Amino acid sequence: MPKRSRKDFAQTALGIVEQAIGEPLATKKKNPHARSLGRLGGIKGGPARAAKLTPAERTASARKAAIERWKKAKNSGKIKAGS
Repeated sequence: MPKRSRKDFAQTALGIVEQAIGEPLATKKKNPHARSLGRLGGIKGGPARAAKLTPAERTASARKAAIERWKKAKNSGKIKAGS
């Protein structure tokens, strides 16, 4: 069975136009300064949030995250249902 493309109509049209003119129209370049600031905030934010939570809140958060990871793994086919 052939795999179907997940692109919508606009993305497909953009790809056709880019092929026709021979150059990309949509280039996504990220600002390196914004990236470094976001990373810095993320590095600080995780430990700061964990320090504010009570042990019970941390446990509940970890349990919820684990359940979501298992759901994602089951849906992707990495884990067989019933295992």
